Amino acid sequence: MTRLSVEMLAADPVEPITSAGHAQLGIAVLAGIAVIVLLITKFKLHAFLALTIGSLALGAFAGAPLDKAITSFSAGLGSTVAGVGVLIALGAILGKLLADSGGADQIVDTILAKAGGRSMPWAMVLIASVIGLPLFFEVGIVLLIPVVLMVAKRGNYSLMRIGIPALAGLSVMHGLIPPHPGPLVAIDAVKANLGVTLALGILVAIPTVIIAGPLFSKYAARWVDVPAPEKMIPQRASEDLEKRPGFGATIATVMLPVVLMLAKALVDIVIDDPTHMVQRVFDVIGSPLIALLAAVLVAMFTLGRAAGFTKGRMSSTVEKSLAPIAGILLIVGAGGGFKQTLIDCGVGQMILDISKDWSIPALLLAWLIAVAIRLATGSATVATISAAGLVAPLAADMSTTHTALLVLAIGAGSLFFSHVNDAGFWLVKEYFGLSVGQTIKTWSVMETIIS
Repeated sequence: MTRLSVEMLAADPVEPITSAGHAQLGIAVLAGIAVIVLLITKFKLHAFLALTIGSLALGAFAGAPLDKAITSFSAGLGSTVAGVGVLIALGAILGKLLADSGGADQIVDTILAKAGGRSMPWAMVLIASVIGLPLFFEVGIVLLIPVVLMVAKRGNYSLMRIGIPALAGLSVMHGLIPPHPGPLVAIDAVKANLGVTLALGILVAIPTVIIAGPLFSKYAARWVDVPAPEKMIPQRASEDLEKRPGFGATIATVMLPVVLMLAKALVDIVIDDPTHMVQRVFDVIGSPLIALLAAVLVAMFTLGRAAGFTKGRMSSTVEKSLAPIAGILLIVGAGGGFKQTLIDCGVGQMILDISKDWSIPALLLAWLIAVAIRLATGSATVATISAAGLVAPLAADMSTTHTALLVLAIGAGSLFFSHVNDAGFWLVKEYFGLSVGQTIKTWSVMETIIS
């Protein structure tokens, strides 16, 4: 395993915007994170505003000129949104088409019709993992929890026995598997190979969801035994549709971007010649932008038209999918701005200087940094973005495989112990009708097991 060494330091480090020493920089980082946490938790400020103010506070505490701190934040925000903004938008459109057409219900109903008894938790993991591929975590929760509640009520199952596997499937997809925003940003930051990261992420995800999902849910159901809250079981989204897409067509549409990206990775390995025509073709169709765009265009026919959508309704569905992601885009962008401010102040170099003599594996260091930021900010995406920026110099001399594993280590750390400063914590608490203590015993512990 690659370890920290003097040679790993950036060959041509950018001149920091401040001349502060390590002690002052360390205090500035803690102060910046504290400002973000305080604004989010105490003053209930939107994460975008909190990250913006926290970035400026970080620069001020580090002694950086205000104009340079603003420039760093703006540059980080712009580059992050430019890199992942279009992908986030395409993912949102695909998720909305999946939900509104009844395609998601089709997947759920087909699998549940073939599952029962002891196999139900395993079915919920499968459903959540497939649904979670193109969806944001919060969207996946909103889509799947009503299904979880209906299954628990109709089948007289323990709510935690069904719910924890579904949450585990969604969370693992969100933290480890592109094209989710966190992994994509980390891949870009450390210059990892997307296809290799995707392939290794799937390999890691399989045993992870088994342990944190069906296996842990046995204990979670004993610790917290609550019925499905009646008021939280809504009408299903597809009841107003005359017809809905078939199971095979829906699965094929959801899996299309993943298949295209994996195909690109396979061609890169087999041919390994950037000038070869086949590799150049797959480099295009296997890029996240084209893969997701292709899936959206295909979904308009396999999901939208199959559900009887008119051109007007199709346009309306796409339009409605984009409005809710404005906040996500701004938070992701501001997280990139905070990361860039950290880097430009010299924090990444400081961490490398301090830890270069430690016998800590690089993957463990990346995980620990992501854990610390996750605990402080409550955001898996912010933790991923910030940690990826800080440990990017470590990837300079790594192999393709180790670089991909570095991304996965960051993603795993970003999921650690969700608590009261995480929006997902409150979503789970409210949907399942749990107390704060019960949510920590189940949801928070599950996230820690995944990490």
